[in-house]
Amino acid sequence: METETSEGQTGRRRPLEGPAVWRGADLPNISGWRRPLAASEIEALDAALRCSQTHCADWRDITVDTFPLGDFAASLARVRDNLENGLGLVKFSGLPVDRYDEDERRRIFFGIGAHLGNHVSQSAQGEMMGDIRDEGAEALRRGLITGDDDTKAFLSSRARVQTPALLRFHTDRTDVVGLLCVRPAAEGGISKVVSTQAIYNEILERRPDLLEVLCQDFNRSLFGQETGGREMIHALPVFCFRDGAFTSYYSRTYLEAAEKIPGVEPMTDIQVEALDMLGEVAEELCYDMHFAAGDMQFLNNHIMYHARSSFTDEAGEGRLLHRIWLSMSNGRALPESYRILWGNIESGALRGGIAQDTAA
Repeated sequence: METETSEGQTGRRRPLEGPAVWRGADLPNISGWRRPLAASEIEALDAALRCSQTHCADWRDITVDTFPLGDFAASLARVRDNLENGLGLVKFSGLPVDRYDEDERRRIFFGIGAHLGNHVSQSAQGEMMGDIRDEGAEALRRGLITGDDDTKAFLSSRARVQTPALLRFHTDRTDVVGLLCVRPAAEGGISKVVSTQAIYNEILERRPDLLEVLCQDFNRSLFGQETGGREMIHALPVFCFRDGAFTSYYSRTYLEAAEKIPGVEPMTDIQVEALDMLGEVAEELCYDMHFAAGDMQFLNNHIMYHARSSFTDEAGEGRLLHRIWLSMSNGRALPESYRILWGNIESGALRGGIAQDTAA
């Protein structure tokens, strides 16, 4: 089976190698990605918090200079390298979130993000830190996209995040996504993470024909989150390479949404079969990561998928996570087909996020 495996190179597909190829069952025995915060690091965060309060009226204005972390900054630089060149994930634990009010909490999380990368917007309204919680009927009202008839109605991916329903494996439109757990769910809400390169290798071994399908274009909907029209579509493979570097940008929701746009051909049977296998393998190879208050998770979207189990909350304050999106100075170059989504595709460029609506 001769095929193009990366830019300018043709040949038989080979399994991917490196530290980013791991199985969930092995992850507990791999060191380095779990990082309990030391007392000295919490002290550094408290000092940086006070500095930011002196110099920044708004947490969105925080920079590395206004959130100085001393020796902890060097540790975060190593985390930045590991996110791109290592496993692709890190989980901090032990941030005493109950000690801080909401503004202080946001300052600390935003400041940590500034030391890792550059913040990018998560919505056309310029949202720089999202809140992940069950918003009930309000999320359903905002996120329902309707078409020509009731059969075209569809709940946006963004709205699904704000419900207690499970989320399928997907990536976000950014180099790195960060989550801070303020309150876990009463039950469920487990974060699932999986190596995308391990998925690639497993499908290559079991069904190389389906791997070829996943390396070809699928129609994908921009689905109402963009300026310039809600019915825009573009073509993008699930698995891509540039200069030998692997990346995957994927959400089945957007592929299914494209089929609801008039004139767009539905996915073929072989495409559906390939996506079904991807989902099955992701479940087999994933790692279940339980969140406690004060946990912070950072994931490289190019080499990892994440998902979430459904959850239930008790009466009163429920599950709450803060989310940031980061463009990384050491990020890999991306394929040309990513340009419509990411704006700039070159290594180290400020890219990703959702463009803000400046028409108003």
